[in-house]
Amino acid sequence: MGCPMEYDVYIQTCPTRLVLDRLADKWAVLVLGKLDEQPVRFNQLKREIDGISQKVLSQTLKKLERDGLVSRSVFATVPVTVEHAITPLGRTLTSTVAALTRWAEENIEAVLQAQQKYDRST
Repeated sequence: MGCPMEYDVYIQTCPTRLVLDRLADKWAVLVLGKLDEQPVRFNQLKREIDGISQKVLSQTLKKLERDGLVSRSVFATVPVTVEHAITPLGRTLTSTVAALTRWAEENIEAVLQAQQKYDRST
């Protein structure tokens, strides 16, 4: 897999496409947003991200950890405590993630109106 001389997300075989795909995932955006302030335990993430299943949360965290955006720390307590935290690399995305979530919240009414207008015309 590679790109000509420089990385280019518009080239199908460029590895940047994989990163873009990961970041375009709603669950990844929501997890990164929740980890922005402090390390969080798995079950707390599951409670705070409404609608995410245990399986999807686990898969999302593993993918983000593999990409170097999230770290996983295990503490020898009874029962074992596992916390997930945003890494310095992941922190470079926090303003982008916050901007995306803020945009969605601020513009949902306009999007819903546009959808209704479109649906009426088709």
